[in-house]
Amino acid sequence: MNNQRRNVLKAGSGAALMSVLAAAGIITPGMALADWNKTAFDAKSMADTLKALGAGAPADSKDVQVTGPDIAENGAVVPVGVSSTLPNITMVAILVEKNPNALAATFVLPEGTEANVQTRIKMGQTSNIYALVKSDGKFFMATKEIKVTLGGCGG
Repeated sequence: MNNQRRNVLKAGSGAALMSVLAAAGIITPGMALADWNKTAFDAKSMADTLKALGAGAPADSKDVQVTGPDIAENGAVVPVGVSSTLPNITMVAILVEKNPNALAATFVLPEGTEANVQTRIKMGQTSNIYALVKSDGKFFMATKEIKVTLGGCGG
């Protein structure tokens, strides 16, 4: 009974917060919805994922930084971050080369937003992590290898 009450309160507080933010004009209903690119998330290879994102062959850039541990003890929860000093960034994506599906996350950034995102991803094995950034309509990329000692994608 107590767990059920706790779950109802959790669900209600999230909805209440969204209502307050919408009423204040801080967010619009469209902002609360994910920009879902099913083709990109379903793609199995890096090339197919980049194509689905419209990136083609992104240029390597020292203005894009991908952060994360050198060694992840548990591939099920790997903290990864992407930041960039490039101007007018509208999208940031995180790709994992050796995962069953390469695309781990995408972030659509409203105009004027600082390009600095953090998340946790799953990694099935040691792999290169790619940070993909769209700036002024062009794509740029940076890479970091993360070694995984315990698999997170079924491993």
